[in-house]
Amino acid sequence: MESLNGIDKSRVLDVKPLRTLMPVFPTGAQAPNFGCMPPFGHTPNGFSPFFPFSAPPQATQHSPDLNHVSPPGMQTPAGHMPAPLRSYRAPNPSGALPHDFPEDSNGDGESSMGGTANEDGYFDGHKDVAPHRGSSSSRKKTNRASSSRKKVKKSGDADALIFVGNKGSSVNFVSLISPVQLEDGNRELVNYVLMNFDALRRRICQIEDTKEKNTDTIKRADLKAGNIAMTKKVRTNMRRRIGVVPGVEIGDIFFFRMEMCVVGLHAPSMAGIDYMTLKGDLEKDPIALSIVSSGGYEDETDSSDVLIYSGQGGNTNNKDKQVAVSDQKLERGNLALERSLQRGNEVRVIRGLKDDTTLNSKVYVYDGLYKIQESWTERGKSGGNMFKYKLVRVPGQPDAFSVLQTIRKWKDGLSSRAGLVLPDLTSGAERIPVSLVNEVDNEKGPAYFTYFPSLKYSKSFTLTQPSLGCKCRSACLPGDMNCSCIQKNEGEFPYTGNGILVSRKQLVHECGATCPCPPNCKNRVSQSGVKVRLEVFRTKDRGWGLRSWDSIRAGTFICEYAGEVIDEVKFKNKGDEGETDEYIFDTRRDYDSFKWNYEPGLLDEDSPNDSVEDYSIPYPLIISAKNAGNVARFINHGCSPNVFWQPVLYEQNNQSFLHIAFFAIRHIPPLTELTYDYGISMSDEAANNNGLHRKKKCLCGSSKCRGYFG
Repeated sequence: MESLNGIDKSRVLDVKPLRTLMPVFPTGAQAPNFGCMPPFGHTPNGFSPFFPFSAPPQATQHSPDLNHVSPPGMQTPAGHMPAPLRSYRAPNPSGALPHDFPEDSNGDGESSMGGTANEDGYFDGHKDVAPHRGSSSSRKKTNRASSSRKKVKKSGDADALIFVGNKGSSVNFVSLISPVQLEDGNRELVNYVLMNFDALRRRICQIEDTKEKNTDTIKRADLKAGNIAMTKKVRTNMRRRIGVVPGVEIGDIFFFRMEMCVVGLHAPSMAGIDYMTLKGDLEKDPIALSIVSSGGYEDETDSSDVLIYSGQGGNTNNKDKQVAVSDQKLERGNLALERSLQRGNEVRVIRGLKDDTTLNSKVYVYDGLYKIQESWTERGKSGGNMFKYKLVRVPGQPDAFSVLQTIRKWKDGLSSRAGLVLPDLTSGAERIPVSLVNEVDNEKGPAYFTYFPSLKYSKSFTLTQPSLGCKCRSACLPGDMNCSCIQKNEGEFPYTGNGILVSRKQLVHECGATCPCPPNCKNRVSQSGVKVRLEVFRTKDRGWGLRSWDSIRAGTFICEYAGEVIDEVKFKNKGDEGETDEYIFDTRRDYDSFKWNYEPGLLDEDSPNDSVEDYSIPYPLIISAKNAGNVARFINHGCSPNVFWQPVLYEQNNQSFLHIAFFAIRHIPPLTELTYDYGISMSDEAANNNGLHRKKKCLCGSSKCRGYFG
């Protein structure tokens, strides 16, 4: 036989067969820095892989993963570990996301949609569950706003579902959401998941903002937060279902598609149609569960009760619209909608529209259950045939999308606001008008007061030590450690790029009058007045209240508490003289604690030794808004509030002035009353129920109402 270079080709080589052809995708330690490449497509730059494309988090090199079940048909023979495959293509050198990721920004340089998705747009977080480790239900209170740091307090109820490890050390995050809660949620759990998701997203935004600007990359804090929440099991309602999702209410709003994913309202992170195949269905045809209509296709959305929805596929992006250039096919989501028409099952509908408060942003509202009444095909604007589905809203449900439509008509001047008393209560003192509305009785307005948008400090009031501003000539930039204002904030910029508060802090330091940075510096959020369209309205049983025409996202600045700063002696004299003052803000009161900041363990960060959510202020602050004040004087008490107060300090005339700023705890739908916790007075007069400290009956209507406040 012939030989080549001395090699005998007739020789039979002793080659052992491969142990298995099952691919093993790299774990976090093995994977390249761009993340693994699942078979259905590219994982965006900077994202971790999802199970089953990486090892489950429970598995270690010392112990087998007993919870992991391989996908059907891909079981690994016992005792054999196949070698990992590493033949994945390199990421896009520019770092940009693949073309199928939409680019509609949601204010922080992020898209309002997205995720690591398969061809149907589903986010593939793994579904193995951790053992339930119990929870605490006790409520604890702060020891009022203090000038000293305090121990970390664990808040009660749903907030106690998370274990954050030992203080002062790197923590391994363990979700204590039970297997039952992972499958089926409730209202408290949904709020908890959403609050944790957005807290994590804000923190990721803060981290990204400190990095050098790179125009070739797209920041996607929403996707990163969704990745972590899915992987670490900070989610609920994983069980697929037709109809109502436990804990999600009609009228709930979302600013990111990933928020719908983590609460089980709509599973695909990109696709507009969510569907499933019923167990035991011999035909194996899918049925529709939910749809998102956000203006991406040629939908007809003018009616509040009828939606003409376009099918998916056969499209190319034409500016803001998806236009059919080839015929759509009766498959996947389109087939699911057709089968739901035949079966008559209810379909959840989420409607998206432009967010007026943030440039290039959308807000989504859950509009309830619809039924598909008919379907047909028609020629699209670019020549392709499109499927059309007529969905009709199930009657008897609370208003949701129709509320946003009505507000849009008010803003555009197409219809007048019913019950309008004054178009602008502030007489131009605020750059955005604040209307006065009464649809309840014949009361023409609140008692006379002078509208004043900030605090009035008396000359005799003792202020903090002199303070010098920063030396930034242009706007202060995150990560610039030469900025003295950032140094005062422990080296972190307190706000995201669009002015959203990242975390509650013991004290937020903003730029002041002597800082050379311009008035639009992003570290002056609380100094430019209200930023959302507010209205003072007459409530049924609690006097006047405050609400917004705009959708408010968590962390949004609403207003500061304006009025006259009074000292403790003057305040005590008021009570001794029997004077009533219903418009008092007092930092000395005892306030219920609550958890709002992100969990450090979710980002593998060290847990702080002391709580940063217990306020540390330089002196007690008492504000009376009886004679002069702003819209904050109309915010009523709530035992389950949607607004919290944050002490803010900034310099003026070389002295530091303390202010009280209000921020949204969670996303707040339009025309929802704004409330904050008034706290409980700890004085002797309060114990005797006398004077200004007299406790008042609470009418907030919350399931957690404590019965009184003040």
